[in-house]
Amino acid sequence: MSLFKKRNILPVRDSHIEANLANSKIYAKNIKKIYHSTKGDTLAMNNVNINVLENEFVCIVGPSGCGKSTLLRMVAGLDEISDGEIIIRDHAIIGPGADRGMVFQSYTLFPWMTVGDNIKFGLKLRKIPAKEQEEIVDKYLKVIKLEKFKNSYPKELSGGMKQRVAIARALANSPEVLLMDEPFSALDPQTKADMQLLMRQIWQVEKPTVLFVTHDIEEAVFLSSKIYVLTSRPGTVKKEVPVFLPYNRDLSLKDTENFINLRKEVNALIDHSSI
Repeated sequence: MSLFKKRNILPVRDSHIEANLANSKIYAKNIKKIYHSTKGDTLAMNNVNINVLENEFVCIVGPSGCGKSTLLRMVAGLDEISDGEIIIRDHAIIGPGADRGMVFQSYTLFPWMTVGDNIKFGLKLRKIPAKEQEEIVDKYLKVIKLEKFKNSYPKELSGGMKQRVAIARALANSPEVLLMDEPFSALDPQTKADMQLLMRQIWQVEKPTVLFVTHDIEEAVFLSSKIYVLTSRPGTVKKEVPVFLPYNRDLSLKDTENFINLRKEVNALIDHSSI
């Protein structure tokens, strides 16, 4: 089996696309999504273009129903594109692949497995040597600050702790891209803020390329280096907003004038009438 088939991606041949990929990790070109039903076709997304650079933390925001999660699922290879192309590095996506790690809004841990076994699940599938598996698990338990819970089961963890384990499980497989679909939306405000800070710290140390969907504008501004604002349906990119805030961040940043002004700028771009 060829490398391209194993990764569920195809090589890009278009010279124009190749020219746009020089510094790209994720490149979505003219994405369209149409839902078909007996009542007719619904155009959900049209002409969406995004460009995520290596090691960038990019957030996608927009009104409900604009296609934020759909776009993320298409990048993950979990949803089909009606037209256009999504490219990871220099290969077009045709399905799910190990080069992309996904963290969902709901808690997706295996309840019958311990924290450690949940994190090493993908490593076992890849037949990584047992000693190396343990080293990787211990590394990421330290990263998510849950070293004492290696042998605990999900039912013994809080919501925030479960999401930490889900993040560790995704990172343990060394994906080229980490995809996150509103992973903190179900958490209480304090836990959510703590998880935002932890995620920012993880990104600064591990340096993954992150594409993060959220409806929380404050969260997007705090986490990201760039924000894409989508319009209401049919969703398309209304504006790409660079985030010029300090690289090292803590929660006190949310009280600064620069942060508040940027949050207001992004909020003003959202079509709240459709929410």
